[in-house]
Amino acid sequence: MLTYPDFSPVAIAIGSFEVHWYGLMYLLAFGTGWWLGLLRTRRPGTEWRAAEISDLVFYFALGAVLGGRIGYTLMYNFGAFVDDPLMVFRIWEGGMSYHGGMVGVFVAMWLYGRHTGRTFFQVTDYLAPLVPLGLGAGRMGNFINGELWGRPTDLPWGMVFPFVDSQPRHPSMLYEFLLEGLVFFAILWVFSRKPRPTMAVSGLYLICYGVFRFGVEFVRVPDEHIGFLALDWVTMGHLLSFPMIVIGMLFFAYAYRRTDGKVSW
Repeated sequence: MLTYPDFSPVAIAIGSFEVHWYGLMYLLAFGTGWWLGLLRTRRPGTEWRAAEISDLVFYFALGAVLGGRIGYTLMYNFGAFVDDPLMVFRIWEGGMSYHGGMVGVFVAMWLYGRHTGRTFFQVTDYLAPLVPLGLGAGRMGNFINGELWGRPTDLPWGMVFPFVDSQPRHPSMLYEFLLEGLVFFAILWVFSRKPRPTMAVSGLYLICYGVFRFGVEFVRVPDEHIGFLALDWVTMGHLLSFPMIVIGMLFFAYAYRRTDGKVSW
C-alpha cells in the first residue's frame, strides 16, 4: 500500500507571486510538442518547415486551453460557473476537460489549415504524435494537485489519499500518465515514422485515446456532482470517449480505402 505524497501545488513562491505546478505542466506540454514538431521536420520528404512549428504550437495551445476550460465548465461544472463566472479563468485551480480541449484544438487546426493552405487532416495527422507526452504532463499535474483519484482497490499499488479517506485507491491519474502519455506516444510516434494515408494517423489517435480513457474510467471516481450516468458504471468519460473510438475507426478504415495515394507525414 502506498500513501499519496504531501505535494504543494505551488512550485515557486516569491512574496505573493506564485507559480503552480499545474501551470508548469502545461508549459512542459507545449514545449515538448514544439520540440517534437521540430524533430519531425528533419525527416526526409516532409513538407513542413521548422519555421511553421511555432505557429502550429501557438494555435494548438490557444485551442487546448480555451476549449479545455470552457468544455469543463459546460460539461462538468456548469452550476458552479453560474454562481462564479470568473472561475473559467482560474486554470491553476485545475478543472480542464480533455474532450473540450480536443474540440478547441480541432477548431484551431482548421483555422491554421486555412491560414497555411493545408487541409484539416494534413494538419491533424502531423500534430497527433506531438500531443501524447503533453497529455502525460497534464496527468502528472492532476497527480500533484491531488485530483481525479480512483476507486477503492486491494491491489498492492493502491494509494491512500488522506484528504479523501483511509482506503487504498487506484492512482488513476498515474494510469493515465502511463497510458495516455507514454504508451500513446510510443504507438503514434512509431506509426507515423512512415508515410501513411491522409487521415490514418488522426484516426489512430482517436482510437487509442478513446480506448485508454474508456478503460481507465472503470477505476476512476466520477465527478461528485455528476456521478454515474447509467447502470452504476457509465460515466461522463465513457459517454464522451466511446464516440471517439467509433469515429477514429471510421477515419482509419476510410484512410486505407482511399485510392488517391495521398500520404501524411
